[in-house]
Amino acid sequence: MPTDAPVQAYIGLGSNLEDPVRQVCRAFAELDAIARTRCVTRSSLYRSAPMGPAGQPDYINAVAAVETGLSPDALLDALQAIEQTHGRVRGAEHWGPRTLDLDLLLFGAQSRRDVRLTLPHPGLHQRAFVLYPLQEIAPDLVIPGYGLLRELARQSVYSTLERVMEPQ
Repeated sequence: MPTDAPVQAYIGLGSNLEDPVRQVCRAFAELDAIARTRCVTRSSLYRSAPMGPAGQPDYINAVAAVETGLSPDALLDALQAIEQTHGRVRGAEHWGPRTLDLDLLLFGAQSRRDVRLTLPHPGLHQRAFVLYPLQEIAPDLVIPGYGLLRELARQSVYSTLERVMEPQ
């Protein structure tokens, strides 16, 4: 069901397979093509060590801000459809390698926890590869239930994160 007024949502993007920079850059454009949604800004691209099993390639991560008239569930459906077009296989190894991962990080100031969707995204407040790109595009953001983004970023470990490309 559509919302009445556009809502600002934040999407985390990540890839570590099949030319990750190209995967993430293509996904930025595809976010803008979602019905009733437009990409308003995007972060630089960052390289980070994988969280999951050892032996996989580094990730390329970024964050995009979108304005959407969709519901959180409809936006999540659209994100998962984009992942599928990139060859994402769900149910594979937890935190394993992937062609594209699109996470709905925040949807306005909503807090939600159910079988399908948790908002804010679980772990967002602890992951430098999300916090730093998010801070780049929304430095004054308040993360519902966690506080000021800039404080969360200040407390996170930046050690394996490297900016590799400015937004275009």
